[in-house]
Amino acid sequence: MGNFTILDAGQTAAALPFVELVDALRIGFASGCQLPQRHHHTMARDGEADATLLLMPAWTNPAEVEQYLGVKLVTVVPGNAKRGLPGLVSTYMLYNGQTGEQLALMDGNTITGRRTVATSALAAAYLARPDSTKLLVAGAGRVGSLIPDAYRAVLPIEDVAIWDANPEVSHRLARSVSESGLQAYVVEDLETEVRNADIISTATLATEPFIRGEWLTPGTHVDLIGGFTPKMREADDAVVTRSQLYVDTAEALHEAGDLVQPIHAGLIGESHVLSTLADLCRADEFVRRDSQSITCFKAVGSGLADLVAAKLVHARSRDG
Repeated sequence: MGNFTILDAGQTAAALPFVELVDALRIGFASGCQLPQRHHHTMARDGEADATLLLMPAWTNPAEVEQYLGVKLVTVVPGNAKRGLPGLVSTYMLYNGQTGEQLALMDGNTITGRRTVATSALAAAYLARPDSTKLLVAGAGRVGSLIPDAYRAVLPIEDVAIWDANPEVSHRLARSVSESGLQAYVVEDLETEVRNADIISTATLATEPFIRGEWLTPGTHVDLIGGFTPKMREADDAVVTRSQLYVDTAEALHEAGDLVQPIHAGLIGESHVLSTLADLCRADEFVRRDSQSITCFKAVGSGLADLVAAKLVHARSRDG
């Protein structure tokens, strides 16, 4: 086994501070990695919905000095709802890519949540106005609750408006954000806050659009985190057609309802996407055309980002 480390959720999170994670992702997206197709297995169940096993491998490019292999294992068990257990459990296993030796086992949900919002913050560093201070967070769940900390690592965020279908969750996040030193408040009138925001970041499981393009003020940056299947939708067609559009990976064109649906409707073509995050990171230049442009970043998640985060967890836990 060698020096095989096991890190729980708290230890994994502590090894992923957002300033360092955003920097690591910038380097990682610029250099890329080997990303085979993920494995999807259905596990039949009697008396309840089938369960799913996902295996998501990634490894470093052959020319890199330090070689790593990572696999995210995700179990999705809908029947857990009636057991009072989480429906999704995720684990990340990191190996020495040269020797195949296992290095660390870490909490996959934490890896996923933190790399997701750090990826959005990284994109915003290239796309949002540098003087952006007002952040609207729509969706205050496990991922949404991480958005304010990630964004303040790259921009001078001062005010955080929070909207969620569940008021209790909204108020809990507002208290937490206030304790971190930012102004935070819960909102009910979403249209007014969209019009006032410099940045709108959504992290929901919505299947109907709730951010409307007609509400967007010139200069706004829209960050769509939540929708990751063709049937999920957070923004309406006008958001996409009005925006300078960027994606984390080309898969977003085929997986994200916010893009798939307007493409199928003939409202935009794939060429409406100006570039991927890898393109932005390789150029490493601020690309917003002017202070009046509306920019939009759509992410569906990347095994590259998981691997980058896991490498950082391993390095920091090894050194610290």
